[in-house]
Amino acid sequence: METKVHSSAFVDEGAQIGAGSQIWHFCHVMTNAVLGERCILGQNVVIAPGVRIGSNVKIQNNVSIYEGVTLEDDVFCGPSCVFTNVTNPRSQIVRRGQYQPTLVRRGASLGANCTIVCGATLGRYAFVAAGAVVRGDVPDYALMAGVPARRKGWMSRHGYRLRELPDGSWKCPETGWTYRFNAAGELRCDNLDEDSPLDDRPVQN
Repeated sequence: METKVHSSAFVDEGAQIGAGSQIWHFCHVMTNAVLGERCILGQNVVIAPGVRIGSNVKIQNNVSIYEGVTLEDDVFCGPSCVFTNVTNPRSQIVRRGQYQPTLVRRGASLGANCTIVCGATLGRYAFVAAGAVVRGDVPDYALMAGVPARRKGWMSRHGYRLRELPDGSWKCPETGWTYRFNAAGELRCDNLDEDSPLDDRPVQN
């Protein structure tokens, strides 16, 4: 797989770029940052020193991934979404040693212009609506919207809002796959192991 870096982009010495990744206009990947395979960075994306990004991550235009933020595999960051790493910044006070970690887990999608306040963990396949402001942890598969963001429902791995069935399970309207809560209170898909990739979609029943 060929890695593509546009001539206007900067990749600092010590940064690691995975095979098949694409880095487009005016991006800056700083030293010791690690970018997995098959990632796409849109225009004007900044990856801070030491940031870890998984494989198959798509980061749209005008996004900065600051120190303390980690993106697992298959994360989608919409245009101009915002991360922070300090809760109480002041220009006159240096707080580089006080960065709070933010973890975006596998498969989560962040909508355009949303804000993720530092210190939160966003669960697997969570879906944050455009313009939402997330101030705390988010469960797996949760649909979050509003300011501040609140859970409005549940989303499938394919990005569709789940419908509750009479037996207490939840159904994806696109694929027909069902989801249900396990003993730990975590939503899980009945049709696919949690760590398996998405292949061909089944026919709707």
